[in-house]
Amino acid sequence: MTTFHEELLPGTRRALLHRIAVAQAEGRSPSLVAAVVRDGRAVWHGARTSVDGHGPDENVQYRIGSITKTFTAVLVMRLRDEGALDLEDPLEKHLPGTGAGEATIAQLLAHTGGLAAESPGPWWERTPGSLRPDLADVLGDRPVLHPGGRRFHYSNPGYSLLGALVEELRGASWDEVLRREVLEPLGLDRTSTRPRHPHAGGWAVHPWADVLLPEPAEDFGRMAAAGQLWSTAGDLARFAAFLAHGDDQVLCARTLREMRTPAAPADPADLADGGSYGLGLRIENQGGRVLVGHSGSVPGFLASLALSVSDDVAAVVLANCTSGPMVTQVAADLVGIVAEAEPRIPEPWRPSPHVDRSLLELTGPWYWGTSPYALRVTDDGLLSLAPLSAGGRRSRFRTNGDGTWTGMEGYFAGEILQAVRRPDGSVDHLDLGSFVFTRQPYDEGAAVPGGVDAEGWRGIG
Repeated sequence: MTTFHEELLPGTRRALLHRIAVAQAEGRSPSLVAAVVRDGRAVWHGARTSVDGHGPDENVQYRIGSITKTFTAVLVMRLRDEGALDLEDPLEKHLPGTGAGEATIAQLLAHTGGLAAESPGPWWERTPGSLRPDLADVLGDRPVLHPGGRRFHYSNPGYSLLGALVEELRGASWDEVLRREVLEPLGLDRTSTRPRHPHAGGWAVHPWADVLLPEPAEDFGRMAAAGQLWSTAGDLARFAAFLAHGDDQVLCARTLREMRTPAAPADPADLADGGSYGLGLRIENQGGRVLVGHSGSVPGFLASLALSVSDDVAAVVLANCTSGPMVTQVAADLVGIVAEAEPRIPEPWRPSPHVDRSLLELTGPWYWGTSPYALRVTDDGLLSLAPLSAGGRRSRFRTNGDGTWTGMEGYFAGEILQAVRRPDGSVDHLDLGSFVFTRQPYDEGAAVPGGVDAEGWRGIG
């Protein structure tokens, strides 16, 4: 067996360098750094800078803005996995008296709690956090603008509440919990709440002239959990690998799949753009490729992390300007360049180490009315039911250990699949949430709802 860990091809590397060079030049960013991850490890770093001499490398810190929210979401999901909270718990159960306690933890993670987008008062990203010492200062007099659960409405104060929730349940500051439970286990020693040398300075670039203005780098205080972190292309590359594969020291792969699953109703504009939001992660359809990750923007800095799970390719892009290069698009393009130029080589097919003969009896073609479906046993021991035509409902099913299976996705998510047997033990039909699947179209020998016409199939003469 061979494992695909070769370096990127020269043509691919040049295409990546060209893409970030165009982004830095046309976006007029003082500097821009990027990294690409494949198969769980960084395979490329690149940088462009307006300063002569040695440019920034993968160890130079940039502010990453709202990518911080994904780190906060990881801390909350750890608490859920430990049983310290349930995602459907109202915030009030664990953090009383905020004025926004009817929102559930899941709603806060997915930005569906109805909270305001920003904190009241002066622009919180350019003013010291000491102006907002308490949660009441972060939320203001009117923290809730929409009914909970009805719509996606991005909320920075919502993640401030999640940071306070972590502090309440852990009995320590948000940044201390983050360092102990995520940064140290994942080896992210260049990610911090305060800048550490070497780090980039944040700049505003004049929209109509090639001149710069330094941006302040404030401590966000109570808003830290929404956007405080500084990090590097190298550290975020390792974080992207974690988001793809999991790490049992921090979060298992199953919980990360849950975070990558859409959890928020999409607005019409989001539907048109092919975007949605999970639990601390943005999900987008870019030219048929599903990308998960997050972007970040604070005065002086832009950041983006994009991951294609199916390709096992991720990209990170960091720039030190308030506006300019479209770093989210650049990150998506870097993923696409690698995925298309060097498509993933699949693992060799191997027969299953064991077989459940009772499942073999159920595999093969089935008909829902006249629509043909196929039931298969997948290589991970799940059942897969899918139409034989291009369209139609499909799902994988996990065993319940009692001869039934539960749907995992799509229309059949949560629905129960079971084989209904005749008195002699043979299978009459499959029942899937009251849908009946038979071995023949409207099988006259099976229990078809409504019965089958006694004269059977016929032509028109």
